[in-house]
Amino acid sequence: MSHQLITILGSTGSIGCNTLDVLRRHRQDWAVFALCAGHQVEKLAAQCVEFAPQHAVLATAEGAQELQGLLKQAGHTTTQVHYGAAALEQMASHPSVDAVMASMVGAAGLAPCMAAARSGKRLLLANKEAIVLGGAVFMQAVRDGKAVLLPIDSEHSAIFQCMPESSLERARRVRKIILTASGGPFRDRDPKTLDKVTPEEAVAHPNWSMGQKISVDSATMMNKALEVIEAKWLFDLSPQQIEVVIHPQSVIHSLVEFHDTSILAQLGTPDMRVPIAYGLSWPERIESGANALNVYQLSELTFREPCTKRYPCLSLAWQTLQAQEGATAVLNAANEVAVQAFLDKRIRFDHIYAVNHRVLELEQPIQPTDLDSLLALDSWARARAQELLISLEP
Repeated sequence: MSHQLITILGSTGSIGCNTLDVLRRHRQDWAVFALCAGHQVEKLAAQCVEFAPQHAVLATAEGAQELQGLLKQAGHTTTQVHYGAAALEQMASHPSVDAVMASMVGAAGLAPCMAAARSGKRLLLANKEAIVLGGAVFMQAVRDGKAVLLPIDSEHSAIFQCMPESSLERARRVRKIILTASGGPFRDRDPKTLDKVTPEEAVAHPNWSMGQKISVDSATMMNKALEVIEAKWLFDLSPQQIEVVIHPQSVIHSLVEFHDTSILAQLGTPDMRVPIAYGLSWPERIESGANALNVYQLSELTFREPCTKRYPCLSLAWQTLQAQEGATAVLNAANEVAVQAFLDKRIRFDHIYAVNHRVLELEQPIQPTDLDSLLALDSWARARAQELLISLEP
C-alpha cells in the first residue's frame, strides 16, 4: 500500500482513538492530514503533538484559540487550527485526502460525510446516524462521487466481509442477514424495573467501551434499530431480509444466510480496532493490535430473541423503513434529543421510547430531497421532541 493521508472526524472519541492506535502501528503506510473534534481540547492537543496533522478542527472559536495556545506551549507549530462546520467539510473533501474516518456522533456528521462522498473518498463509516439521516440522498452522493463506502460498525463490517461483492450476486444468493446484539447492560433485567434505570447504569456496557450516547443507545437497543436501517441502505436489502438476535458474548459479529440455508459468520474479539484495520486496508488485511480469538477458550455461545418489552425501540427500525422517506431521519433526531434529556436526568429511561414513538406519529411536513431539506427535517423533529419533553419531565 502506498503512503496515504487520512482525515479523522471525531478523533477524540472511542472510534477516533482506536483509529489512531491502528495508525500508530502503520506509520509507513498512513499519515494524518486532519484531526477533527468537538470540545476535548487537551486530548486533541496531545493527538496533534503525537501525529503532527497538517490541520486540526474544533467546534468553536474559543476551543480553537485554546488549542493554538496548548500547541504553542508544546513547541508544536506545524498544525493549522480551524473551527466550525465549514472546516469539517473542507477537511473531509480536501483533494490531498485519500480516506476519511467518519466517527463523529450524531447528525452533525452528515454534512462532512456527504462532502467526503461527493469528493470520491474512501469513506470509513462509523457514524451510523449519517446514513440513517441521509438515507437515499446520502447513498446518491456516494454513487455520484464514486466514493468507496466501507462500514466500520463491527456488525456491518462482519456482513460486508461475508457478502458477495457484486450487488447482482447478493440479490441472487442472499436470503437474509442477521445482526447480532450484545443486549446491553439490561439484557437480564426485569423490564418492569426499567423506569428506575439511572444514566450511570445505562452507560456501563458489559462488552464494549463506548461514548455515553452510544452506550445509552445500546441499553435501549436503539443502536441496533439504527443498524437495521443502516444495513438496508448499505446492502440494498428489504426490511424483511434483516433480523436481530441477542448474542451476549459478542464473538460472532453478524451472519449472512444464503438461499441454500448456508450461513457465513465473522468471528473475533470485541475490539473495534479489527473492523477499523479492515476498513483502512481493504481489500488487504493488516495488523490491528487486537488480541487473537482463541477458539479453545471460547465459552458457550448463546443466542436469544430480543424481548419486545425490554427493547421497544428496536421495532421502530422496521416501522420507519416502511413509512415515508425521511421517517428514519425523524427517528434519529428524536432519539438524540431524548437520550441527551435522559443523560441530563430530565426524563426517565423508558421515556426515550415514548419520545421517539410520539414524534414518529406526527405528520411529517418535509419530503427530503437534498442535504438542506434533510437538515430542515432534522431540525423540525428535534423541536417536536423538545416540546414533548416538557410533558415528561418530573
